[in-house]
Amino acid sequence: MTAKEWKQMHPDLSGNIRDYADILHLVVLSNLEVLNASMVDNKISQSDRLEKLNTTARRELEQLINDYNIAYIENVNKDKSITIKMD
Repeated sequence: MTAKEWKQMHPDLSGNIRDYADILHLVVLSNLEVLNASMVDNKISQSDRLEKLNTTARRELEQLINDYNIAYIENVNKDKSITIKMD
């Protein structure tokens, strides 16, 4: 759905759709933004981009929904006492 559609469906919520999205959907959205920018650079039409982005979003959601790393990140996000060490 578009940002406008989301706002119309949730007039009582402040902010935007990202403020209420879970980690899984934020990851997919980030990937779609990169893909969309690349397609814009390659002068792909809006209708073709929309079709490709929708297909990609569905495929990524299916692949990531049971991904251990996404589940781990969600748990870290919920439990602020967990620390991640970067070497």
